[in-house]
Amino acid sequence: MSNGTSNENTYPVSSRGPADHDVRDQILHAATEHFSQYGYVKTTVSDLAKAIGFSKAYIYKFFPSKQVIGEMICANCLREIEAEVRAAIDEAERPPEKLRRMFKAIVEASVRLFFRDQKLYEIAASAASERWQAALAYEERMQQLLQDVLQQGRLSGDFERKTPLDETVMAIYLVIRPYLNPLLLQHSFDHASDASAQLSSLVLRSLSP
Repeated sequence: MSNGTSNENTYPVSSRGPADHDVRDQILHAATEHFSQYGYVKTTVSDLAKAIGFSKAYIYKFFPSKQVIGEMICANCLREIEAEVRAAIDEAERPPEKLRRMFKAIVEASVRLFFRDQKLYEIAASAASERWQAALAYEERMQQLLQDVLQQGRLSGDFERKTPLDETVMAIYLVIRPYLNPLLLQHSFDHASDASAQLSSLVLRSLSP
């Protein structure tokens, strides 16, 4: 597994100049509002062009497809979740508490995204279903965060060291994945309120040296 910084550029990026970035941001902002109101699936580039006041050809100058627009919006949402999870981990001193806080932040942020804006949630669901670059990068970065916590716990003596690290990372990732993957999240709401505490406790027992 790669280190924590190697995937900084796996999200969609642009090499255009500052003025073009302003236009791209304007399009993204308008698209976010439009998707929030009408949904990602039902919206076409023509619909966006009319709503923004640009020609469809002008939008295509900056974004080659609706998916690229959706992926940029999705990437922004996922960055927000990542930042929240990182902050939660950083608040704890010892690895076991870091892991508990990581589980709690993931569940709360993911559930909040679904209930706060279900139209934007459609974009995240499309990203997960079609394996968009932003979704793949997000999964990898969350696995890297998990690996970092596990490594700290092994060094501190809080976690066992016999199981290969990559095997442990993937097993724990699969435990929390129903609250990370939008397609699975919609089937996990019944237990969301207790999920983070119960799952993290189970995982921590399995990690005992």
